[in-house]
Amino acid sequence: MPRKLLERMTRWFKPGSPKNGILPEPRIIPRDQHPISRKQISRAALDVLYGLHKAGFDAYLVGGCLRDILSGRQPKDFDVATNATPEQVNRLFKRSRIIGRRFQIVHVRFGREVIEVSTFRAMNRDDNPDRDQHHAHEETGLVLRDNTWGSIEEDALRRDFTINALYYNIADFTLHDFAGSINDIENQVIHLIGDPQTRFREDPVRMLRAARFSAKLGFHIDKATAGPIPDMAELLLQVPAARLFDEVLKLFLSGHARHSYEQLRELDLFRFLFPETHQALQGEHGETWEAMLLAAMDNTDRRLELNKPVTPAFIYAVLLWPVIQQRMGGYLSSGLPPAQALHKSATRALNNQIKHTAVPRRFSAVMREMWELQLRLDKRAGKRADALMEHPRFRAAYDFLLLREQAGEIKPGLGDWWTRYQEEDEQSRRQMISQLGNQGGGGRKRRRRRRKKPATDN
Repeated sequence: MPRKLLERMTRWFKPGSPKNGILPEPRIIPRDQHPISRKQISRAALDVLYGLHKAGFDAYLVGGCLRDILSGRQPKDFDVATNATPEQVNRLFKRSRIIGRRFQIVHVRFGREVIEVSTFRAMNRDDNPDRDQHHAHEETGLVLRDNTWGSIEEDALRRDFTINALYYNIADFTLHDFAGSINDIENQVIHLIGDPQTRFREDPVRMLRAARFSAKLGFHIDKATAGPIPDMAELLLQVPAARLFDEVLKLFLSGHARHSYEQLRELDLFRFLFPETHQALQGEHGETWEAMLLAAMDNTDRRLELNKPVTPAFIYAVLLWPVIQQRMGGYLSSGLPPAQALHKSATRALNNQIKHTAVPRRFSAVMREMWELQLRLDKRAGKRADALMEHPRFRAAYDFLLLREQAGEIKPGLGDWWTRYQEEDEQSRRQMISQLGNQGGGGRKRRRRRRKKPATDN
C-alpha cells in the first residue's frame, strides 16, 4: 500500500483500550481515506452483507480479509460480523446452518464458497444475567462455551490480535478501527489484544495462530505477546486433538509450511503437537530427518504456488517418519522381518500421535501405504516394477523416496532409476529390468530344494 495513503489513514486512528469499564471509541475512516473496494470482495460475501443490511441488521466485513487487502494480499476467505443472532441469520439465508457449540456461528453457502457469519460477542462480565447459561470456563481459564451477544465495541476487544480487529461497514463503506489495527499492519507487528497470559489461557490455540500469522504475513510477534508462549505452550494439551489437526493443516498446507515450522520450533510449540517427532529430531539422525522434513515443506509450498493438489497424508507421513525409523531399529534388532517391523512401528506412531493431533483414518491409511511402499520400491525384477506403478499410492511413495535421497537418509540412485523408468517406452523399460539382473531387483530367487530320490536296490 502507498505510504502516503497509510499516513492519511492513520491520522483517523487513536488507539483505545477499555478502562474502568469504558469501551474504546473507534476511529471511523471514510471511504475516500482507505483503499478497500467492493471489487475486492467476493460476490457471496457482498450478498450476505447486503442481505443482513436490507433486513435491518448491522453488517460488517471483518478480520483477516481486511488485513490481507491492506497488506497487499488477495484474501481467500471473507468473514462477516453482525448484531443478528445465529438463529436470525439462519432464517434469513436458505442455504445456511448454525455450527459450533463452543462458539456458535453460521455458515452461509454459495456453491463451493462458504461465508462465515458471527454475532457480536460480549465481554465476560460478572453482572451479565445470562453469563452462566451462555458462558463457561475451566478453572485453568480455558473457555468452554461463549455465546453471550454484545456490541461491536465489545466484539472488537474479543478478537485475538489487533491486525484482525478491523470492521468494514457495508452501509456507508467506512472502516472502523478499535485497536490500532492499521498502525500494526503498517509496522508489520502482531499484538495480542488484552493480557497475553489471560488470553492464551482462554484459548491456547491463539499461540499457534500467532506463529501462523507471523509465518504467513512475514510480521514479527511483539515481545509482550511472544514472551509467555514457551512457558504456556503446554496448555495445548488441553485442546481437543481434532481441533489441533485442523490447526496443523492451516500451518503446513497454506503455502508457508517452512516458516510455520520455524516459528513453532522457536516458540517451543512443536513438541506439544508432535512430541515423538520432536524427540527423534534431537537424536543421532535428527539433522538428516529435519532436512527431509524441510524439503517436504518446501515441496508442498511449491505445489500450492502452482495450484497443484496437496494432501495432509503426505506431510503427516514425513512428520512421523523419524519416529517410525527410530522405532524400527529396535524391532529389527529383535529379529522381526522389515515388513512386520514397519507395520508395528507405524501402528505405535499413529496411536501415540492421535492423542495430540487427530489423524482421520482416510489419511492414516494412505500414510501406511506410502511407508510400506518404501520397502517395495527396491523390488523391481520381473513384472514388479509395472505392478508398483499401478499402485494408487505409487506417485506419493516415489516423491517420498526422492525426499529421503535428497536428505541423505538413503544412498541416491533408486529415485533416479524410477524417474527414468516412468519416462521410458515399453522396450526401454524391459531393457532396464533386464539390466538389473539379480542385483537390486528383488534379491536372488529362492532355489527350490530338490527332493532326494529314494534309494534303489542294486
